[in-house]
Parts: sequence; structure tokens; C-alpha cells
Amino acid sequence: MTDSGENGGGGNLDRRIAEAQANHTRGISSAEGSAETRGWAVGIEFVGTVLVCGFIGWSFDRWMELKTPWGLIVMLLLGFAAGTRRAMQTSASFDSDPGNDPKR
Repeated sequence: MTDSGENGGGGNLDRRIAEAQANHTRGISSAEGSAETRGWAVGIEFVGTVLVCGFIGWSFDRWMELKTPWGLIVMLLLGFAAGTRRAMQTSASFDSDPGNDPKR
């Protein structure tokens, strides 16, 4: 099978590949895409930490057969604090990365 058939040759294939790549990037640069990915990673890590701690607290309350959800409340507060601390550490490591310099 050859490219010179109904597609109009190799030049047409190159043009279609370039159009597909342009449509895929949605007009954002690779640096912006990388920043967006890192932002999502920090957010998901924060939410995951809070949810895991909340589940541990809920499980503790069920295991101890407590009528008030003190384990859940305490663990949610600890999870929020741990998630915030971890998000700050991760963000600081992104800021110290020389590849993130906007002047480059």
C-alpha cells in the first residue's frame, strides 16, 4: 500500500500529522501542560490523604463501637494537616526545580 493513493502523497500525511498534533495540544505549551499535571498531582495527593485518614477514623469508630464519631473527626483533622503539609512540600520541590524557571 502506498501513500500516493487517495491521500495525496507524503506531504499530505505530514500536514495531517501536524494538524493532529496541533489539535492534541489545545493551544498550550508543554511547560503549561507540565504545570497543569503537577497541579493535579498535588490536588489528588491532598484529597487522597484526607480520604484515607477519614476512612481510618471511621473504621476505628466502627471497631470500637463508638456512638460519636470522634475517631473520624480527629483523623480528618490530622489528614487535612498532613495533606496540607505534603502539598506545601511538593509545591516547594516544584519551585526549586531549575526546569520550572519561567524566564528560560
